[in-house]
Amino acid sequence: MTSPEIRPRRSGARSETMQHIERWKEFVIGSVIRICGFSAVVFVFGIFFFVFKEGAGLLFGGLDFVQFFTSPEWYPDSPSNIRYGILAIMAGSFAVVVMAMIVAVPLGLGAAIYISEFSSGMIKEFLKVIIELFAAVPSVVWGFIGLVIMNPMIINVFNAPVGLNALNGAILLALMSLPIIVSISEDALKAVPDGYREAAEAMGATRLQISIKVLLPAAKNGLLAAVLLGVGRAIGETMAVLMATGHAVNIPTSPLDSVRTMTATIAAELGETAQGSDHYKVLFVIGTLLFLITFIINLTADLVVKGIRKR
Repeated sequence: MTSPEIRPRRSGARSETMQHIERWKEFVIGSVIRICGFSAVVFVFGIFFFVFKEGAGLLFGGLDFVQFFTSPEWYPDSPSNIRYGILAIMAGSFAVVVMAMIVAVPLGLGAAIYISEFSSGMIKEFLKVIIELFAAVPSVVWGFIGLVIMNPMIINVFNAPVGLNALNGAILLALMSLPIIVSISEDALKAVPDGYREAAEAMGATRLQISIKVLLPAAKNGLLAAVLLGVGRAIGETMAVLMATGHAVNIPTSPLDSVRTMTATIAAELGETAQGSDHYKVLFVIGTLLFLITFIINLTADLVVKGIRKR
């Protein structure tokens, strides 16, 4: 007589225990997800704080900002007249990135359109694998390609005195940025509803007309993100441009001029400076400037995308 009364109580207690355990599991999993989300923000601010802290001593005490931004003279180890001018270094960085995007953006968008809308079957899969393999090539290998292959090729084709120049670095950066631009652009084009394609086909539009006049405007948010990520990839590249651009501090007046980038300057000189010296600190100031440039690019992209969505 007692067992029928006891069993429901036990099953009810077990169900309450299981519900309690499930609630704890959900709480733990939710907490881990929140921590992971906030940790990304903490890490970014932590990196910025570390870089800013190392250069703050010179940034707020002794750095001539007018000379720093307007002078092309970079002589951080001069025994008699030290000059920290990054105008030529910034010009070299932006020249290489702009030329790289002039090459990479049309090629990347064109490749994404072809893979998404024109290719099929084995050809499509083969092209996707090849493009993904580009992303797996180490930066130093691209640098060797610039030294061994692109250097004599540029000398022979353009009759240049040296092949290690802005054009060499731009071509390498374009090839390094292509996988990001192609992959994200293809995903953006795939995300366009099929109804857009069907409606355009019903009106007699060709595949090329559909791609240019329908899909590109419809996927402009994703395409903009792809281009900006490509720009970020190019700005942050170090080893390839260090090996392929000639590493000469000068304001380029031609694609065939040797240049030096901000990232290459930090990589080449940081290991040779005394920790805590002004030269050491100014390299971290350049790193802070790079961080701010990428932040402005991302913020601008976010504002542009939000403006497009509102329209």
